[in-house]
Amino acid sequence: MKTKYIWLLAGLIGFSACQSDDDSSTAAKVFPAATSGTADFSKFVSVGASFSAGYTDGALFKAAQEKSFPKLLSEKFSLVGGGAFTQPLMNDNTGGLLVGGVPVAEYRLIFNGSGPQRLNDFLTGLGAPVPPITTDAAVNLMSTFNNYAVPGAKSFHITLPGYGALNPYFGRMASSGSASMLGDAAAQVPTFFTFSEIGGNDVLGYATSGGIGVDQTGNFNPASYGPNDITDPTVFKNVVDGALAVLTSNGTGAKGVVANVPYVSSLPYFTTVPHNPVPLDAATAAQLNAGYAAYNGGLQFALGNSLLTQAEVEKRTVVFSESQTNALVLVDEDLTDLTAFGIPNYRQATEADLLVLPLSSLIPQGYGTQIQLEDQWVLTPEEQLAIKTATDAYNQHLQDAVDLYGLALVDFKSILEQASTTGVLSGQYLLTTDLVTGGLVSLDGVHLTTRGYAVLANEMMKVIDTTYGSNFEASGNMFDPADFPVVYSPSLQ
Repeated sequence: MKTKYIWLLAGLIGFSACQSDDDSSTAAKVFPAATSGTADFSKFVSVGASFSAGYTDGALFKAAQEKSFPKLLSEKFSLVGGGAFTQPLMNDNTGGLLVGGVPVAEYRLIFNGSGPQRLNDFLTGLGAPVPPITTDAAVNLMSTFNNYAVPGAKSFHITLPGYGALNPYFGRMASSGSASMLGDAAAQVPTFFTFSEIGGNDVLGYATSGGIGVDQTGNFNPASYGPNDITDPTVFKNVVDGALAVLTSNGTGAKGVVANVPYVSSLPYFTTVPHNPVPLDAATAAQLNAGYAAYNGGLQFALGNSLLTQAEVEKRTVVFSESQTNALVLVDEDLTDLTAFGIPNYRQATEADLLVLPLSSLIPQGYGTQIQLEDQWVLTPEEQLAIKTATDAYNQHLQDAVDLYGLALVDFKSILEQASTTGVLSGQYLLTTDLVTGGLVSLDGVHLTTRGYAVLANEMMKVIDTTYGSNFEASGNMFDPADFPVVYSPSLQ
């Protein structure tokens, strides 16, 4: 089967499901002049991770960086005394990154007509030349910036001296080999700041890896964590409290806006692949059932010897049928372990399981039928609970810190939850988290489109208005989502 994403629409028809058909003209509305309220936007600095950097379509590239939500905010802040806003822009739009000439990040994703595909693979398939990656992180930019957002950064990374040696995106912009993200940001002496998606990467690696990491709750030493582990909430709290104390106590009376952490269950990376995507005819179903007959017989042996209850046997029994909706078979480490008796920990997926997006291309190769899904392909309910528990703790700490320092808070979690259910109405668009067609989340299934970043900028301006008395919304300074692309052409290089 050549179609990689067999559950996606074949095109972008319907991208703007709620676009208005009303062409009636009305008199131009007169808006008051923009005002800053009690906020001082003269020196605006952003601290964050991928979202703040403008990461989209599985990569960081120049065109999207120029539409990062901090950059967009700076354009509106300039109307009320805001100064220049500089970013460590990539050299090109490939999305790739080198370190000393060696590639360390892939080309960006494009939409190939049926699903996401890496730009270089798409062009190679057409027999077209592939543009070279020209951004080398080994070449330090030797400058200061307003946007200290680093893709991949976890909470405890923002205060880590020498983090540039671990993350080339920061290494490229760090003021010195011993610099930290927070130190470089604070050195700009901001009068206003955004502190966004801190905490997202503290659970995201665990989630995208299907929960193969460790929930480190109770371990206060992040130096001992693996790349896919969940950060202890106390470690997170201490970092957040310390960072916000630094940013708000620099003598400028700095104010700021904080964004909380969304649930991964709102992201299409975890909701696009259904638990039961396999169509089977009668003959193929019979062949698969014959293959699992010995396993099912082992379950009956376990039942007869009081090793399993009837309910457990029913949960674990694997049955395929002549149907369009056969559930995938997975290995569940939380089942009663009967491997000593030669009985694997198999069961079929249910609606409660979340299957990761990269699995989509492997199902036609027999993954989930002949080949049981290992841990990396599925977030089980138990793993989802660990992520949710940590996320809730992070968000409570963020709320407490916002209250303590008198900051503004964007409820990004609720925005994405709404987008994943009823959709978010913005301008003339009803934006959802549907992959490819929803308009809000980019082709990688995790990060926003530039249209999504414009929506986030609008939501930030609304809470800035509420908290600090500015009037960005009332003065007509919201961004129009129609002005921002949801996909970039392969020709953008």
